[in-house]
Amino acid sequence: MAKQIIIAEQHHIAAVFSEDQIEELIVTSGNQQVSDIYLGIVENVIPGIDAAFVNIGDTERNGFIHVTDLGPLRLKKTAGAITELLAPQQKVLVQVMKEPTGNKGPRLTGNITLPGRYLVLMPYGKGVNLSRRIKNENERSRLRALAILIKPAGMGLLVRTEAEGKAEEAIMEDLENLLSQWETIEQQSNNHKPPALLNRDDDFIQKVLREAYTSEVNRIVVDSPSGLKRVRQQLSNWSNGRPPEGVFIDHYQNHQSILDYFRINAAIKEALKPRVDLPSGGYIIIEPTEALTVIDVNSGSFTRSATSRETVLWTNNEAATEIARQLRLRNIGGVIIVDFIDMDSKQDQLKLLEHFNKSLRADKARPQIAQLSELGLVELTRKRQGKNIYELFGQVCSHCGGLGYLAHLPGLKEPQELETVNPTTTAVAVAPVLKTTETLVLPDVEIKVPQELAEETEQFTLGDDLEQNGGSNQIRRRRRRRPGEEDLPVISLNLTSEKENDFIPVPKKEKDRSISLRSSRREEPKVEQICVEMTPLEQEIYALMGVSPLVRLDKKIENNQGVIISVQVPQEKSPTIERQQEENLEPEEPEKLETENEETEEATSVSLRRRRRRSSALENQA
Repeated sequence: MAKQIIIAEQHHIAAVFSEDQIEELIVTSGNQQVSDIYLGIVENVIPGIDAAFVNIGDTERNGFIHVTDLGPLRLKKTAGAITELLAPQQKVLVQVMKEPTGNKGPRLTGNITLPGRYLVLMPYGKGVNLSRRIKNENERSRLRALAILIKPAGMGLLVRTEAEGKAEEAIMEDLENLLSQWETIEQQSNNHKPPALLNRDDDFIQKVLREAYTSEVNRIVVDSPSGLKRVRQQLSNWSNGRPPEGVFIDHYQNHQSILDYFRINAAIKEALKPRVDLPSGGYIIIEPTEALTVIDVNSGSFTRSATSRETVLWTNNEAATEIARQLRLRNIGGVIIVDFIDMDSKQDQLKLLEHFNKSLRADKARPQIAQLSELGLVELTRKRQGKNIYELFGQVCSHCGGLGYLAHLPGLKEPQELETVNPTTTAVAVAPVLKTTETLVLPDVEIKVPQELAEETEQFTLGDDLEQNGGSNQIRRRRRRRPGEEDLPVISLNLTSEKENDFIPVPKKEKDRSISLRSSRREEPKVEQICVEMTPLEQEIYALMGVSPLVRLDKKIENNQGVIISVQVPQEKSPTIERQQEENLEPEEPEKLETENEETEEATSVSLRRRRRRSSALENQA
């Protein structure tokens, strides 16, 4: 199967393509990367979890090391408790085995490993191990015998899959490079003061070729001229100084970004979505959680098979192939639960598990599949290697905070975020603006508030300045101050409006004009019925503002709760009476008013008769 590697060295991203599909992403980012070797110092030891926290230079998070990962530190002593193996302020040589995620620091280990092209050197290990993917028994025997002969004393070796069929000289040269690298690390550990970084694979191209280059690769594309030279040099070193055969090495020079041209960014965006469509019409849903990753398989619109059994088996096999690719692409590790479509036939279940195992063989993380559970779920585990795609390219949603949905509370038209309301804050209600040509005068309302709120609260009024109205229409409500009660500052709201409502500041009122929202105990109230005259517009405004009609009365009401209020529309007054009230004149005598009304009625009737005659004449002419 032909493959190609696209290397964007500028962004430290590489993609491995197989049949025009991205099979794997290689990304390096962050301060702590997998395989980095640090000289750290123990900060504290926690016997309750048999672990210790090691400072490796990160000011925010320390590294975490478990007692089972101490390696050579554990071999020095026979004690099993971590408090007897490690002590605070002790220097330790550790390696990053898992990058930091979220609030967790990097996972560390004392078992140092140095990966090469064909071998993996284990300075504190023992024996010789071979890759499981080397199937030829003769080749396994040859490589095992060679590794035993060249293995350094007191160290261990792991023969990688890429060593299959390679010459002995190339394998021995790879071992010499690893031994030289380990000697440099030991010297730095003796000369540096912890915490310090001792070894990191800074050459991104070399790392990509070491992890992704195989005999199936026939094309490599690099985005820089220097990277092109390093790729050719590295491949020549692995081929005994000769250029590799059957591999086309290209330099990408277009103006468009290499990540957009090869649709790497589009594939990353699609991989962040939970749904993955299958070619037949089915689909799978991938939902990662803190504890495990759940994958659900659905048949969708696929109904082309003759029977339902064939439809289910075909969809499950197709989903198993895609799940194997998605695990590598998204770099999902830990516990994985797959809910395939239910199958009643045991034979079909065995076929599915066999096909799923075959699809996962190319995964270097070595997933381990368990059998079908009683509920029909397939359980498997995959080794964690670096950050997954959600941690590398995902970002928490600013609207939902990572929940994936917005709260739709009762009574709200649109979904909103859940917010914590501080009970000490003051809620300000804004009344709707009423456009009218009438002049409406409402009383002032003063409310006592604590001192700290009074200093921060602005004073507003509806309408024009208070002085224009002369204060003649302002009605106050007062209460008696209790003994020992301190004077509180007063905030005034003047609700006088002669046009569209505008907010303008007004000065504070005197303390004797204030009202209190507190209630005091009184004797059993007596029911009293009061009638208040109000226009329809005044009634609407008073209802919107929550102001009682009792404020329009001149007399004081002892108990507001014992009052029955009835509202009626005031009778219309003649223009003459209104003019006299405005000019503060005495009303005219009733006889004069009656005479004026009779003259007005006669004039009105005359004009109506003239209009009727004129309209009838016009109709006759027509």
